[in-house]
Parts: sequence; C-alpha cells; structure tokens
Amino acid sequence: MLDAVARDGLVLLGCGKMGSALLAGWLAAGVPASAVWVIEPDPTQWLNTTGVHLNRPLPAAPAVALVAVKPQMMGAALPALVAMGNGRTLFVSIAAGTSIARFESALGAQTPIVRAMPNTPAMVGRGITGICGNAHAGARGLALARTLMQAVGEVVELEGEHQIDAVTAVSGSGPAYVFHLIEALAAAGVAEGLPEAVAMQLARTTVCGAGELAWRSSESAAQLRINVTSPGGTTAAALAHLMDTRTGLPPLMRRAVHAAVERGRELGK
Repeated sequence: MLDAVARDGLVLLGCGKMGSALLAGWLAAGVPASAVWVIEPDPTQWLNTTGVHLNRPLPAAPAVALVAVKPQMMGAALPALVAMGNGRTLFVSIAAGTSIARFESALGAQTPIVRAMPNTPAMVGRGITGICGNAHAGARGLALARTLMQAVGEVVELEGEHQIDAVTAVSGSGPAYVFHLIEALAAAGVAEGLPEAVAMQLARTTVCGAGELAWRSSESAAQLRINVTSPGGTTAAALAHLMDTRTGLPPLMRRAVHAAVERGRELGK
C-alpha cells in the first residue's frame, strides 16, 4: 500500500503534534522523505530537518492528501487542495467535527474521502484510530488509510460516519480523562497526608503501569480489577464508591462521554 505513496506522493496539510507523530511514523515505516509534501506555516526545528518538501508547490495528483489542521482552520486550508478533488487522490481527514459531506462540498462529490480519529498516544506509537469512508474511497481507500494510521498504533474500521463522534468521545478525548484521573488520584493522596511530589509519582506510575498491564494481559479489564480486589480489603472499600451505580464512575463517565458526543455533533453542523 505504501508503494503508491512512495510513487505518487503524500501531502500533509498541517504538521502540529498529531501531524508530526504521523510523519515520524511514516518515515520510520520507509516512506521516503522525497515523497512527502508538508504545508505548515509554523514548522518546528524537527520538521525542518526531515528532508520533506516543506511549503513547496504541491504535486497535481498525489496518492494521499491528509488533512491535519484544526476544524476552525479548515475553511482557509482546503482551497490549497481543491484542484486534487474529484480525482484519484485519497483525502484523509483527522479533524474532529468536519463531516465527509463538508469535504465533498468543498472538493467535489466524486472525491474519495476517509475520516480518521486518532488520539495523542500516537506520539509514542501507542495510539488508536477509528476510520470510515465514503463510497468513492471504497475498500482500497480504507485499506490505504489503515496502513497510514497503523504507523502510530492500532486501527479500527467503523460501520459508518455515524459512529465517529462516539470514537472521538471515547478514544480521541479519552487520554484527557486518564490524565485527569492522575491529577485527581494524586490530589486524593495529598489530602491523606502525602507530599505532593510523592503523590504525583505514585499516581502517574500506577496509572501508566496499570495501562501497560491491561495492554499486555489477555484477561479482561473486569478480571484484572477482580485480581487486585481482596474481599473486604482496602481496594474493595474504594471500589464501593467508584462503582456506585448512582454516584460512581460509571454514570459519571457516561455523562462525560455523552457530552463529548453532543459537542462533536454540534461542531459537525
């Protein structure tokens, strides 16, 4: 799949944190820097050293044009790519809240388009991305998008675009929930008498270690929780609060994820 990219080129519109993570993954996977064109008004020192075509005239029909700008910048950014629409160039967007229909309106109804929602652990090669595409992308376009996004982690193919807001709310926004868990766990430790630095070290390392255990283990998350929980012990006492069906983490997480889904739908209008 990456042979087509190496032959016909890849355009990356926007190279912030996520764009940089993707570019680093592609280069590590063997995509030659000479096959990549990047449009980025504020390039980092690292980007300047990659050897890609930076802010140079674009090829007429690259294999892929990946849009990695923020949704509010989309209107100003897309005109640079309009000439590639309605052709064989596959457009891949990682912008939240920008629908396939909006891309079709801007680029042409015959344009192959895939929406992808990665998350920030892509920056350490441990991301996960949900993808869906229009009819013109087809199986080949989805396979190419999958290959590109696998450079920074796992990929799941969605039933359709109607699921993308849920993916955004669960995995796209999910790292922020986990980071806040670290903050809250450390603050609870401070409230019980631990020094702030010690509490943060304990919380951060515990969350990271538990995540790694969940990643490596073949057991379910529920079973891993049970493994840590002795009947009548300290963990059970804490979980009685966290697992409360009215005031615990499950209803709170449902409300939080639902709020993120609703906001995604608002952005897409």
